[in-house]
Order: sequence, then structure tokens, then C-alpha cells
Amino acid sequence: MSEIGGSRSAVLEELRAAVAAHPLVNLAGPLGVGKSRLAAALQPALTVDLDRPHAVGTLRQAQASPLDRLLVVDSVDGPRRLAAVREALGAAANLLVVSRRPVLADAGWAHSGAVTVTVPPLPDGELTAGMETAEGRDLALRLGGGLPLLAQAVGRALRAGMPPSAPGAVADHVATEILERLGKELPGRRPQHTLRLLATVWNADEKLLTGGPELFTALAELSIVARGRLGLGLAEPFRHVIELAYRWRQPQAHEAVRTRAARYRLALLDRAEDPAERGELVEQGIFLTGDPLMRQELFPAAERSSLFRTAADTDAGAIGRLMREWAVSSGFDPRRADRLAERWAADDISAFHLARDADGRPVGLASLLPIGERTMGSAEPLLQQHSDELAAGGLFLGAAYCPDPAVHAQLLRHILRQAVGTGRLVVSTASPGYQTLLGGLEFRKHGGIGEDVYRCGRPPEVFSNDFAPNALPRWLARLAGGPVRDVTAHLAKALSRIRDPQFLAESPLLALPRTPTVESLRGWLYDAVHGLALSADDAEAEAGRILQAYYFGRASTHHQVARGLHLSRATYFRRLRHGLDTLGARLQSPVP
Repeated sequence: MSEIGGSRSAVLEELRAAVAAHPLVNLAGPLGVGKSRLAAALQPALTVDLDRPHAVGTLRQAQASPLDRLLVVDSVDGPRRLAAVREALGAAANLLVVSRRPVLADAGWAHSGAVTVTVPPLPDGELTAGMETAEGRDLALRLGGGLPLLAQAVGRALRAGMPPSAPGAVADHVATEILERLGKELPGRRPQHTLRLLATVWNADEKLLTGGPELFTALAELSIVARGRLGLGLAEPFRHVIELAYRWRQPQAHEAVRTRAARYRLALLDRAEDPAERGELVEQGIFLTGDPLMRQELFPAAERSSLFRTAADTDAGAIGRLMREWAVSSGFDPRRADRLAERWAADDISAFHLARDADGRPVGLASLLPIGERTMGSAEPLLQQHSDELAAGGLFLGAAYCPDPAVHAQLLRHILRQAVGTGRLVVSTASPGYQTLLGGLEFRKHGGIGEDVYRCGRPPEVFSNDFAPNALPRWLARLAGGPVRDVTAHLAKALSRIRDPQFLAESPLLALPRTPTVESLRGWLYDAVHGLALSADDAEAEAGRILQAYYFGRASTHHQVARGLHLSRATYFRRLRHGLDTLGARLQSPVP
């Protein structure tokens, strides 16, 4: 099986080579990825599209009169079509079968000798080519997930007059096209509604879908559905689009479905004995909180193939490379990161968990040292005065890195599953992004350490959470509480995208009395930051100037802004946090 990345020209070259070398090739890829267009570029060829009338009869005629050119059979989707094509063609050679799922997954094709070429999503630049506005391109990327069909549907919706600031309305248009295309696999309105329920809850067993065993089995055969430990799940970005459309159409029904599923999963978690099952239930529990920060960081609307394995001695070079990339991307001193990685690897190189792509190449890592007498010496530089308090078992997370956001989210969920299996997770991090995420996950904050270990202008902060079986239901219930949690984190995200109305339209800050609309939120942010810069308090005024320069000025890094304001890194980040905290307190204060 071959998976090809990059532009469509590279994919086409790979496909031509496969067709020239093998009598039976299967071009597979998700709905809307552009398989038919690729197949059409193979000439000379006879193409039979099963979506057209009398297609099976045409296939039988082709079998009766062998061709001296390639036969392309398109739209071979669903068990019935797979069986019909197999019966009609027998052992035909010089054949390309185009399908959403690999044909080798079907029992009738298991011994066919088909060579599978998988079509990956398009790169962002190719996906949005021809989009007129920045807002349209951004929305196409958010909803398209690399699939041309979905991105083009976004473009059609915008040209029809739907505003990019109403992503739910646009998603409804896109979801309609998705469900129409799926109709040939499973026709009828009842399955379509059940797909909306499935999209809302992420994974579902028969009880959550309530359609009975026959419908459940039929849904499992859909090309965008996969079986997992907790039932069926929808592939991204289809899940995200369908859920967003459902929430736009029926917000109360959507909330009721999500709440019911959360209660059901909590009850299962309370009784679960298998650590792997508990880990999956925790993942779903976090998803079902509906928190936008959790959704963005842990459940992005993108699909990637990745495997997680503990490292061996032969992975030392990859670990060193990824740790250096992590240090550079985080603004850390790479030499400090190298020394820590060497100590962790010397203690136990299998404590490094590597994310690998479809070809087995390491693309991300997490350092998860088991906490014990033998390893505390390696953890101590990042725990310092908190070492004695946190020496009682669990896992210590010292680094987590992957440049691909979708795989990075999978890596973070993998870390959580490992923590559930061991009972506790201790984290030391100097990354503001990770600190915000840990706050959103309700980890206990122990405080900073005394030394700027990474020479980045800010000492790491230490967090921990109890993942013992009896603590998990209470922790997830706490995550689900409160209408708006971690206001400071949402403020920072809103400031970073203040010129993006569709992003602000999904901000949890709209639930607060002072900022009920996108316009009021944007206006309040501008006024509050400028007001802070004019404060009579020197620290507040300096914080305001930092916020103005970083969020409202020309695109700059934190380092560039700090240098422009003649501030040390430590002072800069201290004032930045003070400014965000001050604005968060003011935003939540009672309206007079």
C-alpha cells in the first residue's frame, strides 16, 4: 500500500507508475478528495462510472471483449457495488478501480492482488487556489480539511451570499452536499439524522445512536465511518462539518444530545475496569465538554495517519533531531534541551514515545519518564522545589512536540491515555500554550521553579493531575462545569484573531454579559487594551503597550516586540501575563 503526499502532479506520477507495473490498481481516498479527476488524467483509458445508468452492463461487455487499454471503474463504493464489479470483471487485467475505501478491506477482494494507491488531502495552498477573499480562504481551510469537494462547496456557499462570519450556515450547505454524496452508500433520511447524532458525540455505541442494530450495522459500512473501542466514529473533517451544521440548525437539540452522551459516558467510566477503555472514555469525556479550547487543541478537524511507539536505541538520532526542533520552535536554548534529552534517554530511552507517519518515520515525540527513585534525578532540574511533593509515582512529561497540528493533537491525547493507565501525570513546561491548555484541563498548578532552565526568559511551571480510576469521573464532571472557563486563555486567542469575525463568532467570550456579540467583543478588546496602555499605573501601562504591539501592531514575534520595547524576556512575559489577567478580571466583573 502506498500513500502519496504533496501536490496532485506527484500523486499522478505515482498512479501512472502503479498502473504501468501492476494489472490491478485501486485508487482509494475519502469522499471529495479528487480521485475521479486523477483517474481521468490517465489516457488512453475507458472509464465506467457506476453512478451512471447501465454501468454494470457496460462492465460485462468490456469483460467479453478484452481491451488493449486501461479500464477505469469509478464510484465502486459500498458492499453491493464491490460485489457487482468483482463478479462482472473476474480476473480482468489492466484495471483501475476507484473507491473511497481500499477494496482489500472487502472480503471478496482480499485475494485479488490489488495494489492500493491512497490519495491524501490537498496542501492548503492548492486547496484554496482561486478563493477571492482571505475570509473565504480561512473558512475553506477550516471546513475543507484538505478535500477539494468541501472547499469548493464553501466557495459556492459564499458566492450564494452566505457570510463567512456565519460558519454554521456555510457548514449546513457543505453538509448537505456530503449527505447527498453518501446517499448512494446508504440512502434515506433516517441514516442522515443518525449521522448528525454521531458527529455530535464523536464515538457512539447502539445505545447512543438509538436506531437499532440494523441501522448501526449499515452505518458501519459507510466510507466515512470507522469502528473503534467505543463504537462508531466519523472521519474528519466530515464530523466537524456535520456537527457544526446540526448545531446551527437545532442548537437546543444539539446541546441535549451532547449532554446526554456526557452523562452516559461518565456512568460507563465509573464502572470501567480496563485502563485502555478508561483512557478512551476520558478522551470522549473531554470532547463532550464542548470547550472550544479543548476542541481546537485536542480534536482539530483534520485526519492524519499516525502510530505511537516507545523508542529504542536506534531512535536516538530521531529523538535528538526532534528535541532540537522542539527547542528552536519554543524559543529555548537547544543546548539545554540536548542535555535534558541525553539524561532522559540514559535513564530509559523507551520513556520517549514517538509519533510515526504512515511510512514509519518519526514526526513527533513525548518524553514520559516513569517517576521513581531511579528517574527523579533526571526530572529534578524541571521540578526543583516541587520534587519531594511529586515523587510518589506516575509519569513525568518533560517535552511534547510535533509540528503537524493534527498529529500533535493525537500525541496529546496519547499522553492522556498513558496517564490514565499509570494514575498520575506531572508536567513541567515553560510554554505559555501548554500552560493555558493545562489550566483548561483543570490540572493542579504547583507554581514556577527557581531557574530559567531553558534560557528563554521564563522559568517552567509545574502542574499535576490525579488520573486514578476513582478520581476520573469527578475530574471530568469538573471540566464540564461553568459556562466560561479560563477566560484569560480565550482572551488571548480572541486578541490573536481580532480581525477574524468568523473566529470571534465561536468564542466562548460571547456568553459573557459585556460581550454578547462579535462587534461588542471586538470593540471591548480594542478599548480595554488601549485603556490599559493609558493607565496611571506603570506596570499596567507597560502591559497595555505590550498587548498593543503584539496583537495590534505589525506581525512580530514575542522576541521582536520585547526588543522593540527594550524589555528583557522575563519582564516582557511577566507584563504580558499581567495584562491578560487584568483584562480577564475586568471582563468578568459585574456590569454596572
